[in-house]
Order: sequence, then structure tokens, then C-alpha cells
Amino acid sequence: MEFIYLLFWTLLGTLIAGVLSLIPALHVYNVVGFFILWWGAHLDLIPAVYVAVFFMALVVSWSIINTLPALFLGAPDESAMFVVLPGQKYMLQGKGYEAAVLTGIGGISGIVALWVLFPFSFRLMKYVKNLISPHLFWILGLIIVYIIASEWPKATLRAKTALGRTLEGLKSCGAGLLTLILSGFLGLMVMNRTLLPVEKAFQSLMPAFVGLFAVPWVITNIISRTEIPKQYIGNSVDVGFSHIVKGTVAGVLGGGFAALMPGVTGGVGGLLSGHALAQRDERIFVLSQGVSKTLYYVGAFLLFFIVPLNHLTRGGLAWMLKPYYTAYTIADYWRIMAVMAISGGLSFLLLLPLSRFMIKLITRVNYRLVSIITTFILFAIVLAMASWMGLLIMLVATCIGLVPVMWHSRRMNCLGILLIPMFLNMAGLGVPVLHFLKII
Repeated sequence: MEFIYLLFWTLLGTLIAGVLSLIPALHVYNVVGFFILWWGAHLDLIPAVYVAVFFMALVVSWSIINTLPALFLGAPDESAMFVVLPGQKYMLQGKGYEAAVLTGIGGISGIVALWVLFPFSFRLMKYVKNLISPHLFWILGLIIVYIIASEWPKATLRAKTALGRTLEGLKSCGAGLLTLILSGFLGLMVMNRTLLPVEKAFQSLMPAFVGLFAVPWVITNIISRTEIPKQYIGNSVDVGFSHIVKGTVAGVLGGGFAALMPGVTGGVGGLLSGHALAQRDERIFVLSQGVSKTLYYVGAFLLFFIVPLNHLTRGGLAWMLKPYYTAYTIADYWRIMAVMAISGGLSFLLLLPLSRFMIKLITRVNYRLVSIITTFILFAIVLAMASWMGLLIMLVATCIGLVPVMWHSRRMNCLGILLIPMFLNMAGLGVPVLHFLKII
């Protein structure tokens, strides 16, 4: 009978996340936050073990399917932003379905990698955790420096004078630095002051992320009046075994690093691994981003179930579940691994028809109209979850998010909203800086 209950909660989590994944900028953590509020008041209705199963199915399905709004609507989350430009290039070539399938293959490859690597890496991860824990602040500082440094050079360097060429070369780097600083200041504000009503304070980052990463994309779509060509839906994908291996290795390195390193998202991990391995094939790049996103979200949550690591807590999902559930035996770990595998397989099967649905939507309905409707959906989500003050935060974040769009710098610099506050706190400078800025 217990198996039936476990299967039920696995299927329910997979299906719910599959549907919710199509809503632009709706993060799985927002949904979980509301569920936790309800369940916390009715603990006797659902045993904690089934809630853990439900959450694992949610995050697996969401990490695999949520790429679709990023690909077809241009509304990514912080870990999917790198899929958008190559993905939209695929879409403009009539191969959007292929890009979606590539990210799905990456997601499944990430699940396989977790199954293969995790049982043999408990002791290694324990050593890695003990090794890097005292050095987290300067590692994070180096990551921030590298993000800005990797912006150079991006200019066309067509100016006739040396000064003009220098200014051209500095443009994207300067825009990236400005974006990082402004988003970091916004992060300090929303993380340390209760700008939202008390009952919705746990959603304080959500409107900022929507403004930084989702709204600028749909605004760009509306202004550009992009015409979507007919999309080809094939029975196979132009990818070989070597591409899958290379993409999986890159994604495991990036997503694994992001899962272990506080404050680093899957997008940052994907950037670092992509540069380290010098990826040039777009198929490998898109596939590796699917792997990285799965490793980042699912791998971080899976760490919570590893008893030898003392339930290492990484990611918002583990922190929300921690007060209510703890894995005590290795059987709990293998149960959640089985849930992960079942949900991963079902999610990939769901990805295929849902991708075809999205293609029908954007090809039969004017793409500009779809983008306008998407904008209203984003406003409605923020208003419902974070009140009018949330809309104000979103608008401020949108202004920051438009800086890299206008100046052609990397949009990942918007992650300063997490990286800057995290670095300052790890370095012991958080409180002095907050006092200096009169935030507290």
C-alpha cells in the first residue's frame, strides 16, 4: 500500500509541475512556499515522507520542462537564461522543437549522472565540503570578478580613434559592472528590509527575479516584432553519443559546482564549465544547460537526503522542508532516488507534447500578442503573490534588467542580487555595509 501512495505523490508532483512549468517566470519555490504554509497548519493530513516525495517530483519535473517558456516566450529564470539566445536562434531557424528536446535529453542525462555519481561520492563530497567551507567568501568573490572580466572584449572596435575604440571596448564591460552593482544593491534592500506585507514576506525575491530576468525579455519581443517561422517537428535529433557525453560532463561540472556552492546558480555554473571546457558546438551547449539546471535544482535537494553528509542543506527547497522532515536511513535515500528516476522519465515524455503545444501557440497566434499576454500574466502573478509593493520592486528590477539588453552585456550580471549580498555576508562585511547604506 505504501508503494501506491509513493507512486501517487510522484505522479501528482510530476503532473502539477509539468503544467505550472508553462507559466512564464513562475518558480517552483513560489508554489512550494504556499504549499508549506498550508501544510504547516495541517500536518496531520499528509505524512512528511510523502511531502518529500511530492517535492522531489515537483523539482525534477520543473527543472526539465520549465525550459519551454525560456525557449519559446523568452521568459527565463536565473538558471535558464543561457538557453534562451541559442534556443531562440534554433527557433528562428525553425528548429525550436529540437532545442527543447536537447534540453530534455540534458535533463535526463543529469538524472542518470546523479544516479551514477552520488552513491560513490558521499565521502568525496564530505571532503570537498570541509575543504571549501572556510574559503567560500573569496571563491565567491573570484566568481564575481570573473563574471565581469569575461565581458571583455565585446565591441566591434570600429571607431577611428584610440579613445573611441577604448570606449567601445569598455561599453559592455561597464554595462555589466553597472548591472551587477545595481542588482546587488536591490538584493541588499529586498533581503534585509520587509518591503512586502508580513504574510507575503517569504516571496520578497520573486518580484525582483521576474523584473530582472522575465520582463525585459518579453519587452524585447514586443518591441522587435519578431516573426516566428514555421517550426519543424522531426522524429529524431541531430545529436550523437559524443555530444551527449561532452554536454553531460560540462553540465555535471557546472551544475554540481552550483549545487555545492551557496549563492551560485545553475546559469553561473554553466558559464564557468562552458568556458573551462571551451564549448563551441551549440548542441553541446544547449544540452549541457539542461544537465546543469537539473544538477543544480535536483542535485541540491538530493544532498538533503544523504545521511553521511548530515543532511547538507542547499537550495530553497531543502530549507523549506528541513523543519518538518529528516532522512534517517539509507532506505530514505534510495526511495527518493527512485522517485527522481520515475519523475525524470515521465517529465521527458511530458516535454514532447508540451513542446508541440507551445509551438502551435506561438505559430498560430501573433508572437507579439503572445508576448503582451505573457507580460500581463507576469504582472498578475507578482500582484497575486507579492501585492502592489511587489509590482514596484518588479518595475525597479525591470529597469536594471534592461541595462544589459540595451548595452549588449551579459544578462547574468543581474545575479548580483544574490552574489553581492552573499559575498558580503560571507566576508563579514554584510552588517557594516547595511549600516553604511542606511538599510538597517
